[in-house]
Amino acid sequence: MRASGILLPIASLPSNYGIGAFSKEAYEFIDQLKLAGQKYWQILPIGPTSYGDSPYQSFSTFAGNPYFIDPEQLIAEGLLEEEEMKEYDFGDDPRYIDYEKIYLSRFRMLRRAYDRSNLEEDEKYIAFQQENAFWLEDYALYMAVKNSFGGLSWSEWDEDIKLRRPEAVAKYGKELAEDIRFYKYIQYLFTGQWSRLKKYANDKGIKIIGDLPIYVAFDSADTWSKPELFQLDGEQNPVAVAGCPPDAFSSTGQLWGNPLYRWELHRETGYEWWLSRIAYCFKLYDVVRIDHFKGFDEYYSIPYGDATAEKGHWEKGPGISLFHAIDQKLGQLDIIAEDLGYITESVRQLLGETGYPGMKVLEFAFDSREDSDYLPHNYGKNCVVYTGTHDNDTIHGWFDTINEEDKRMALNYMGAGSLQGGFGSSKTSLDQSKTDLGTSEKEQIHWSLIRLAQMSVAKLCVIPVQDYLGLGSEARINIPATVGNNWKWRLQKAEISKELLEKIKYMTRLYGR
Repeated sequence: MRASGILLPIASLPSNYGIGAFSKEAYEFIDQLKLAGQKYWQILPIGPTSYGDSPYQSFSTFAGNPYFIDPEQLIAEGLLEEEEMKEYDFGDDPRYIDYEKIYLSRFRMLRRAYDRSNLEEDEKYIAFQQENAFWLEDYALYMAVKNSFGGLSWSEWDEDIKLRRPEAVAKYGKELAEDIRFYKYIQYLFTGQWSRLKKYANDKGIKIIGDLPIYVAFDSADTWSKPELFQLDGEQNPVAVAGCPPDAFSSTGQLWGNPLYRWELHRETGYEWWLSRIAYCFKLYDVVRIDHFKGFDEYYSIPYGDATAEKGHWEKGPGISLFHAIDQKLGQLDIIAEDLGYITESVRQLLGETGYPGMKVLEFAFDSREDSDYLPHNYGKNCVVYTGTHDNDTIHGWFDTINEEDKRMALNYMGAGSLQGGFGSSKTSLDQSKTDLGTSEKEQIHWSLIRLAQMSVAKLCVIPVQDYLGLGSEARINIPATVGNNWKWRLQKAEISKELLEKIKYMTRLYGR
């Protein structure tokens, strides 16, 4: 069944408190998806973010981001007062997130709500703790200890607690009991608000596509609590870390720094940790996009301590055995494989064996030097097409920066020559078609690319909201291999008009989605 959806991170939603949240604006966006005839809302990972604010570097693969908890619901529940919200500085720019101000204000606000809660008599809270004890206990202790060490990575803690010696775990658990309860309470609030929002979406016929990073952060409760699962030495320091080799994004490669898995141990346990991780994801989402699918076939191993990713090498991953275990224990799941970048024949084979749809990104399609798997005439039906992802520029930003040959190819392929009075009848006239579009012609480029995605045979089409709005590079979410200016862009209130929703719905119906 053909369908379409929109990509918009939770953090990018408009709200009154500096960052997108599970607020009324999130419910309004779901209503807009419904009005536009969409069936999916794709988001980015929703875990608590660390240094750099990337959702792909989280303090826990199970926990939720406290920033997304909606203060207005806490006001309605009597845990906060509207007047006291003026005490906090969430930033005053509705377009871009000020993470420093969010960090300094959000936890103070949530601690106030915690102090007013009556957890001892809250049966739902007690049940939540019991149901999630397999990750919640370690996460809450980790965050409380981390806070007691001034935010330092667990690798810099005192040796006894760094190595999780039983007497140290007991000692910190007793001394930091109040903080531990606070971090559990935050997750209780997060889970309740997210569950209600997801149910609202599902009741409207909208499915949520979540995002699962292949790796966890080194500075995380996951690595600290289960170091045996990762390639660490006797002092719990990484032996090697994850990343990508040099490519079009970066001449020195991408040094992610995540610890790599000890896949042989995961196999011996029947992939127990992975199964619990995947199962938990499907409590949060309806569909899961697994990031960096290539890493399950082969993963890039970079010596720990290297300043760049240039001296890494490829190692074999778990292959199909992991996905057989998932099928056997959890059944057939709705998974999307992020198979972008340099894809080898063995990756294609693994993708084919799983049956998961891969991704097609139109901004990668127009290389005038060669044919591309990302050109729609090369698609099979079992794929998900995007104009771009969170790692790409917007359509307008992309079009402004590609070279003239690629631009000409894109215009001719999209039929955008009709904007210029039509094509000639020969190859020469195509090659010489102009690329210096007028203002009104250029304004339509995003619709030409969106139309190409919608009309393709791909079973699912997902368009970033920035592309529907026709925004430029100022609306880009992330530039890979850079730090400091990413993950900040936000949608503004009333930016999605009724006319735009009608246009999206018309195109969605036109192409049977």
